[in-house]
Amino acid sequence: MFEIRDKPNMVERALLVGVYFDKHEADEAESLLDELRELVKTLGIGVVDQLLVRVPKSHARYLMGTGKTEEVIDVAKDLECDCIIFDNELTPAQQRAWEQDSNICVIDRQEVILDIFNVRAQTKEARLQVQLARMEYSLPRLARMWTHLDRQGGGVGARGEGEKQLETDRRLARKRIDRVKAQLEEVRKQRTTQRKERERMPLPHASIVGYTNAGKSTLLNRLTGSSVLAEDMLFATLDTTTRRIELPDGQPLLLTDTVGFIRRLPHRLVEAFKATLEEALLADFLIHLLDASDPEVLATYTTTQEVLAELGAEEKRKLLVFNKVDLVEDNTMRRELESRFPDACFISAGTGEGLENLQNRMSTMLAGRVHRLHLRVPQSRHDVVTRLHRDGKIISTDYEGQDVLLQAVIPKAMQDLVTPFIDSEATPTAME
Repeated sequence: MFEIRDKPNMVERALLVGVYFDKHEADEAESLLDELRELVKTLGIGVVDQLLVRVPKSHARYLMGTGKTEEVIDVAKDLECDCIIFDNELTPAQQRAWEQDSNICVIDRQEVILDIFNVRAQTKEARLQVQLARMEYSLPRLARMWTHLDRQGGGVGARGEGEKQLETDRRLARKRIDRVKAQLEEVRKQRTTQRKERERMPLPHASIVGYTNAGKSTLLNRLTGSSVLAEDMLFATLDTTTRRIELPDGQPLLLTDTVGFIRRLPHRLVEAFKATLEEALLADFLIHLLDASDPEVLATYTTTQEVLAELGAEEKRKLLVFNKVDLVEDNTMRRELESRFPDACFISAGTGEGLENLQNRMSTMLAGRVHRLHLRVPQSRHDVVTRLHRDGKIISTDYEGQDVLLQAVIPKAMQDLVTPFIDSEATPTAME
């Protein structure tokens, strides 16, 4: 069967290995290895130990030299590990070499992330995207599945049974990839249609973006009163969720929680999830959420900025928000962040600290997009009142004779509809 191996699902004791080549990269390599530990824990795999290995240059067969390779294998066997997990990306040939020499399951960071995405994806589109990424990852690794056949048959110019089987398997694999791509295209067409329907509603839209585990789902829950899954776990949710909220000045806003970013996110997953992350491109503005308590917060800020740039969203208006300020133990760190990012909001989605200021800032981001108007609508025009309830915000309602007197927050897209009903005795005020 054409699929990523089931071995990671049977792993209980893993040794983590991070390889770096420059002594100045040691701190970053250690941070990435700690992040890999959290990713592996998300899969329920026990981590026995982790090793940082510095080598002067990359080696084609093992990534490191034979001496270092033997040392790592000896450590893994002494600790009775059933898996070695590399923080680095391994080529198919390197994976085969490690497994042949160690007789231990060997996987890399890519395979760990793919496995997490496979478990966490919920919507049809997300599942197809993950399936496509997993198959594209597996395709060049199919050879190892048929090593027991690759020397059958013979003769000059003849092809062995193993080679025939491998060619057949690759052909079937490519057919499956094409089929999934076609299914994914259909799902995207459906989503485009749904988006067009949503765009007919003149509601402003903001997307929460940021590093995984920054608290995006918790913030969405706090602002909307919803119950989206929010756990202290990397990639707890992968699917976008959109909820409607009301800002303090009465403005309605669609708020979307997007998939989190991560350092060294496999490129094929960036491509696979581009459709999901397109929500960020369509938003009026982005809420870039960061974990203020994370010692690597500046690195995660840079990572998110880089991914947004890759998606073409670097010019999108952004509201920078530092979350989890209640967990910041070093006040010096907070002061440094406040000094470096003077326009940022500092909040705690868990305790509610700073949320009022955040919502006011969100209103400011939409200044000029809506108006607060006083309207006099004949009671016979129920259609107008219905549209105002659906796409605007009714602040107050009164009646005078056959007219309905309304004070409402009106999106600019509805200006032509309501202009005939503006109450000349009241002065319309632009939202500030």
